[in-house]
Amino acid sequence: MSTKRDYYEILGVDKGASESEIKKAYRKMAMKYHPDRNKGDKEAEKKFKEASEAYEVLKDSDKRARYDQFGHQGVNGNGGFGGGAGVDFDNMGFEDIFSRFGDIFGSGFFGEEAFGGGGRRGRSRSRKEPGQPGSDMKIRMPLTLEEIAFGAEKKLKIKKQIKCDECNGTGAETNSDFETCGTCNGMGEVRQVTRTMLGQMVNVQACPNCAGEGRIIKSKCKKCSGEGRVKGEETIKVNIPSGVSNGNYITLRGQGNAGRRGGSAGALIVLIEEKEHEHFDRDGNNIYYNLTLSVPDAILGTEVQVPTLKGKAKLKIDPGTQPGKMLRMRGRGIKGLNNSGDGDQYVRLNVYIPEELTDKQKEAVKSFKDEDNFDPSNLDGSEKNFFSKMKDMFG
Repeated sequence: MSTKRDYYEILGVDKGASESEIKKAYRKMAMKYHPDRNKGDKEAEKKFKEASEAYEVLKDSDKRARYDQFGHQGVNGNGGFGGGAGVDFDNMGFEDIFSRFGDIFGSGFFGEEAFGGGGRRGRSRSRKEPGQPGSDMKIRMPLTLEEIAFGAEKKLKIKKQIKCDECNGTGAETNSDFETCGTCNGMGEVRQVTRTMLGQMVNVQACPNCAGEGRIIKSKCKKCSGEGRVKGEETIKVNIPSGVSNGNYITLRGQGNAGRRGGSAGALIVLIEEKEHEHFDRDGNNIYYNLTLSVPDAILGTEVQVPTLKGKAKLKIDPGTQPGKMLRMRGRGIKGLNNSGDGDQYVRLNVYIPEELTDKQKEAVKSFKDEDNFDPSNLDGSEKNFFSKMKDMFG
């Protein structure tokens, strides 16, 4: 069993965190445990590499989707899913990590002096991609127990911000209606350098003139007023796997609100709500059904039809069945999440004791009263205890 910590926990972000939030969280962790700030500290080195491994997976939409569904096994290069993280950060040098995440460890991270001069580990940062990310959305999805048991495909009509079809999301009338921002010279950011006892620190902020895009729109699209997005509605398919539980959620990347001026769309987070069922109670992948028998059927035995998640099924009741007995119907429960195994259906047996009897019925019952097999005093201790409980239940 894997002893690795949860990647979201390592970076201190929620599972619905956006790409920019994950990048920001990693940057914060990397700054805290950076080797130049913690020379000779093996624990800091371990946490630095641990955070780098988490970022390697969560920054990639495909790897993140597999991790969300299957955990560490889904992104283990040696595991059955394949194509995972594929990087051994434990044995990777800091030089390689700096090179791998150049967008994080540029000259604007600690500044060139923090790396011993010359910025040999850094690389120049390219202009930020145009646009601003869209916000995430959260909706609730009520599901029946049958949908949970076997999985389902649902269609949702979502009102949200969608990409403007007039300008294809750019916010400009034409693709040539842009000019480079004069404040940041197209970099999308401005920097303020300060000196501290740790060396040169560079504070990087989004350019206030172009909002970090590096360019300015000369002629705005009339339909979206330069936003690149408009209010609209989309129909989205959601595949619900079997075995989900109340409170679980499914994250659909890129299905949230469209980004501004070509920015990436946010995520749609589908929160699962389990509807109360008419017949069944759920416990994990098992379900429970209460069946009430008549006194003659409990004594003589019978065959009854009981509801299951797939329809009616026959159930044999043996003669002399006691109240409270539990019968098991194998494989009639919920199909486990990620093929973790099918649950069973359990049938609790109760016996109905009529409150009113006709004189004829009373005489018939009395005729059995003194028979040995109707006398509870002939039961052993455990059976007496059970009979007492039965009496309390129906008395």
